[in-house]
Amino acid sequence: MKLTIVGCSGSFPGPESPASCYLLEAEGFRLLLDFGNGSLGVLQRHIGLYEVDAICLSHLHADHCLDLCAYHVVRTYSPARPLPRVPVYAPADAPRRLAAAYGMAEEPGLETAFDFTRLLPGTFSVGPFEVTAALMNHPVETYGFRVSHGGHSVAYSADTGESTELVKLAEGADILLCEASFLDRPGIPADLHLTGRQAAEHAARAGVGTLVLTHLVPWYDQSEIFGDACRGGFDGRVELARSGAVYDLR
Repeated sequence: MKLTIVGCSGSFPGPESPASCYLLEAEGFRLLLDFGNGSLGVLQRHIGLYEVDAICLSHLHADHCLDLCAYHVVRTYSPARPLPRVPVYAPADAPRRLAAAYGMAEEPGLETAFDFTRLLPGTFSVGPFEVTAALMNHPVETYGFRVSHGGHSVAYSADTGESTELVKLAEGADILLCEASFLDRPGIPADLHLTGRQAAEHAARAGVGTLVLTHLVPWYDQSEIFGDACRGGFDGRVELARSGAVYDLR
């Protein structure tokens, strides 16, 4: 299993990265976790334009899903068509909400290019992967994911405040992609996002191998986020996410 970080910028694209998008590959199958704004362009540095086999959307905030609208153009109007519909696993109301974002008022909307399945907590198969979805602590319906293949696992927090479900989801994972949106300062909002320190605390409780801090908001100094994580009691490897970084789990 190979993980490529396509986009890791939080809330909006930054100068060095698009918003959230992660590519997982195994046995020739390509799965995207989230498809945030700006990510379709960078994705083409790593795979062909038509090579996405399935997509999991954690939630329906623009920085995690909006480039599905751009990818609809690719799948619907490309000279390479006809192209098969891509399975999309997403929270309730995703077809209507994303069609509205695209500007479609009537059916079939984006379903000419995508085959939507509503996410619920639990485990299901996507190509060669075993995917587990769990509800996170965020103001809208949001799922974290654990993707497993060949005895290895990558866990992804999506957006979340402090969450016992995230600890359960990430238990023993090789890599935890964990959001670290806030600086560890007094007065941060509860039940919204994590600090670097909180991300490290979750990683320590879950016993993961490597913590990759992601959803890095461009207006913060990433070195401060990293420093906060170093105070979280996690003894494993800690890294800042970087667009283009590749992790080969073999």
